[in-house]
Amino acid sequence: MWTQKTIQLKARARGFHLITREIEQALPELADVSVGLLHVFIQHTSASLTINENADPTVRVDFEEVFSRLVPENQPYYKHNDEGPDDLPAHIKSSLLGPSLTIPVTNGRLALGTWQGIYLCEHRDYGGSRRLVLTLQGG
Repeated sequence: MWTQKTIQLKARARGFHLITREIEQALPELADVSVGLLHVFIQHTSASLTINENADPTVRVDFEEVFSRLVPENQPYYKHNDEGPDDLPAHIKSSLLGPSLTIPVTNGRLALGTWQGIYLCEHRDYGGSRRLVLTLQGG
């Protein structure tokens, strides 16, 4: 079985946001998969995806702090600055984390660890809504 859907996530502020439930709710077909894979792809160059801690929200705050220090805004050597000071840093952060995830599916559920969740990593101050392409395969 193959299923593919595109979902639109609401606009979020800059930061790291748990979206696991939104993805699961968009895919009732998960329940029919005993063994499979879910591929999640974000169709944007200034936001990314990752998997990490899903319980303590301070982890997401710390992620934003670290990434803002790793890739600061307003650097004199940046050439791409037409869309504001957060644009090029957002592209770099997106490349560091990546645009996609592949997650095993076992017995109708994402096979995430106990403390794992899927993050939307919004790297722009006002990035707008984001589109994800969800591709589920399995049987």
